[in-house]
Amino acid sequence: MQESELKYFKEILESRKVQILKNISGVNDELNQLSALELNDEGDHASVTNNSMVENAICMQQEKELKEINVALSKIEHRQYGICEMCEDPIGFQRLKVKPHAVYCIDCREIVEKSNNA
Repeated sequence: MQESELKYFKEILESRKVQILKNISGVNDELNQLSALELNDEGDHASVTNNSMVENAICMQQEKELKEINVALSKIEHRQYGICEMCEDPIGFQRLKVKPHAVYCIDCREIVEKSNNA
């Protein structure tokens, strides 16, 4: 992969990383505020519990994406970015534009998804 392409993806990944860190911080602040509320009725308690579960699920998904981004940034630093972890062929540029932290090419991703669903 060319230096300009690596720089392009590094900027995208770092920008997304900043956004995720802000999101996680915001979710954690909101969860702390929700837990500090004095709830007097079961409806309020159920609503807060439901909101907490949704916020926690979103936070967990964002933390997973953050880990994937950190791996991708490390690969850029070590000049291993854009190589499929399964077949070791280059991951297509268009695929990386859609998911810059992809670890599999399209063909291998389908194989992994099928084996995970089996």
